[in-house]
Amino acid sequence: MNQQPVPVNLADKLAQFSDLWSQKKIAQLNDYEVKLAKLKGEFVWHKHDDTDELFLVLSGRLTLRLRGGEVTLGPGELFVVPQGVEHCPVADEETAILLLEPSGTANTGDAGGPRTKAPEALA
Repeated sequence: MNQQPVPVNLADKLAQFSDLWSQKKIAQLNDYEVKLAKLKGEFVWHKHDDTDELFLVLSGRLTLRLRGGEVTLGPGELFVVPQGVEHCPVADEETAILLLEPSGTANTGDAGGPRTKAPEALA
């Protein structure tokens, strides 16, 4: 059975959810997950010992606090947090982002805790 290829429409996917700090898996790329999230407020300081983490801002503004400074991103801008670098995402306004990480990467990295959530797949 052949299935017609369908592109992923990011606006349609973002319209499917409103919860904050909850990653939604929208595609698989080899061993990587492509995920969307909506953010507002401050997350937890954490790092990923085994992988880099790509943040692409789709709307809003995201500040990535790093121990050596901070990076602020607007729509259409991305930043890769290198493996092992401690960071804390902060969004003063609701912000939509796309993340690219290896499958199984915990959203809270080494910090763990109650904000740790596995990504949910969006249909």
